[in-house]
Amino acid sequence: MKKLITVILTIVMTACIIIPQTACAPQKSKSDSVPSHTKESYYFDTICKITIYSMSKNKADDIIAKAFKRCSQYENILSKTKKGSDIWKINHAGGQPVQVHPITAQIINEGIKYGDETNGLFDITIGKAEDLYNWHAEKHKLPTDAQLKHAVKYVGYKQIHVSGNTVTMGTTEGEIDLGGIAKGWIADHIGDYLQELGVKSAIISLGGNIVCVGNKAGKPFQIGIEKPFSEMSEIVGSTTASNKTIVTSGIYERYFRKNGKLYHHILEPTTGRPANTDISGVTIMAEDGHSVDCDAMATTCLLMGRKKALNFIEKKKGYECLIITRSGKIYKTSGFKFKKES
Repeated sequence: MKKLITVILTIVMTACIIIPQTACAPQKSKSDSVPSHTKESYYFDTICKITIYSMSKNKADDIIAKAFKRCSQYENILSKTKKGSDIWKINHAGGQPVQVHPITAQIINEGIKYGDETNGLFDITIGKAEDLYNWHAEKHKLPTDAQLKHAVKYVGYKQIHVSGNTVTMGTTEGEIDLGGIAKGWIADHIGDYLQELGVKSAIISLGGNIVCVGNKAGKPFQIGIEKPFSEMSEIVGSTTASNKTIVTSGIYERYFRKNGKLYHHILEPTTGRPANTDISGVTIMAEDGHSVDCDAMATTCLLMGRKKALNFIEKKKGYECLIITRSGKIYKTSGFKFKKES
């Protein structure tokens, strides 16, 4: 069995380490004879990989190139950090109305919907607080209490006003970040796009967001779930999937250590500090076409903690969940099919 594909970037500074990783990936046995063609590229601050099965190399390569072109287009309008993107314009408009692409308005509305559903626990205006951590810096300086107090004054999804394709922030310093939901939306649409182009069997992996198009030669895909903080890409087990989406969110995806303490990128909206729950990683599974929902739910569950998260997903028809706690224990909803690694 090949090791899971992961991206491990380690920067060691004075008492400071940052390691972003992927959390789950397709598994492939040595005996697998189904022809496949794979390409990788880098978008949305992560490695993106598309594998197409049972298709000629030339045709598969052409389709993947078209799919990555779409990824680039989505990134150019949705990225918070790309100057000139819709999100960049909103965040630098000082509360003035901004005309955006219909896609941007649609995803922002999805974010508002999940803000309502979770009573603000999922909040796409967390951007002001996220800026204080600068995850890609070589040296990490922790935000002060005063900086965090100032930042969270501008966190609150209800300040967003969307009218058609016009977005207005209710505060002059409010910042939108779609990192907790955009990759899910994009994964859904790339999956639809591949099928429009005639693809019957494929795996799309956008970091922790996986979409399984069809199956592999009549059998479900095998998806491995990575052990948190596993530098050698160990897996805790696997699940099977056909026409499914699987999204994982974890405190080990983007983090740094300073003075012996872990600081990860999933922040509490009310404090601007990393969530301090008992969860290390959350995997949500649903039918294909629901990656955007799984994306938002994965982040929400990590913020909730194990007990509330399992109860939250059990009540969601069509969704299943697997949780790995900080102590390494595994919990899952009743319908999540999971085979533990021996």
